[in-house]
Amino acid sequence: MTGVQVPRLGVLAVCMAGSQVVLVRRRNPPDAGLWGFPGGKVDWGETVSEAACRELREETGLITQAGARLDCGDFITRDKMGGVQYHYFLVAIACHLTHPGQIPRADDDAMEAGFFDIAQVDPAHMDMSEGVPELLARARAMR
Repeated sequence: MTGVQVPRLGVLAVCMAGSQVVLVRRRNPPDAGLWGFPGGKVDWGETVSEAACRELREETGLITQAGARLDCGDFITRDKMGGVQYHYFLVAIACHLTHPGQIPRADDDAMEAGFFDIAQVDPAHMDMSEGVPELLARARAMR
């Protein structure tokens, strides 16, 4: 069968250090221009844990070790006619800095990257991807 569309497997890397969390402003769709967790597609033969650490490193330069799976679910965006534009099945992984004191720097498909005070991650004050505050709350509860 040709032309069959299937969801892509993707990851989100949730990296907290003390009272801060790493966020990136995305360069590419979906969610271009919005703040969210670093992430992207899982490569063939790569585990979701490996992919989370790789994506975090590519987008921020941070070297991490994967921890627990935090959440997973579908991310689907549709056009004005209801057609599917993007369909990812995302797995969120907690990532831990291997060397404290690392500073995130934007690279790859991140326009900006930085540590943000967890208490200030609020969609009322930042343009962010859907579900960021909820996933951050889950990560904090699992610490």
